[in-house]
Amino acid sequence: MPEFDLVIFDCDGVLIDSELISARMLVAELAEWGVNIDLDYVARHFLGRSYPVVISQIRKEFGLELPPEFEADYRTRLLAAFDAELVEMPGVRAVIESLSIPFCVATSSSPPRVKRALEIVDMSALFEDRVWTASEVEFGKPAPDLFLHAAAKMQVVPERCLVIEDSLNGVRSGLAANMSVWQFTGGSHMQGTSFDGPDIPRPHRRFASFEDFYHPVPTLQKTGT
Repeated sequence: MPEFDLVIFDCDGVLIDSELISARMLVAELAEWGVNIDLDYVARHFLGRSYPVVISQIRKEFGLELPPEFEADYRTRLLAAFDAELVEMPGVRAVIESLSIPFCVATSSSPPRVKRALEIVDMSALFEDRVWTASEVEFGKPAPDLFLHAAAKMQVVPERCLVIEDSLNGVRSGLAANMSVWQFTGGSHMQGTSFDGPDIPRPHRRFASFEDFYHPVPTLQKTGT
């Protein structure tokens, strides 16, 4: 028997190679408001976090109160960029289709964004109604709320859940939920990233290719695949 009863996938940076697109877009949008940040700043402060948290950080760090229309304009341009550039993460579809246990998505993205992103890469049918977003909980990542919410919806105890995350905040969230956490480091936004330092959370495993997904726990894969 597998040692897990549920796999919870993050979306951005795990299912889809979207984080670099999002980071570039946010840097460009904020520059028009006089906020000059780089991709490293985005990775440190924004990766894996919900839009309200990002806006709160901008307000705190730069003293800028963005207008209400900023979010809608940013999301419109971002989805246009997704239409042009977004691709699924290599190998992830084969993993999902051969899992021997249930799976779902828990993401900091807004419902419209994750819905459209999964449509673009033709993954909507894989997850159907098993997509949970930070809009459904009080505290987003790195708090454990979202992963605990997903586990409750799927009727699985946290200790039997495996979280697949890319961001440090996502890793922190999964660990805080008392779940096993594997950090996927193969996204384009993770290239050259260092995982050394006292403040870096320690997942139970790191892997850079979905071709290696099943190696530690082969019972997660359906027999005959």
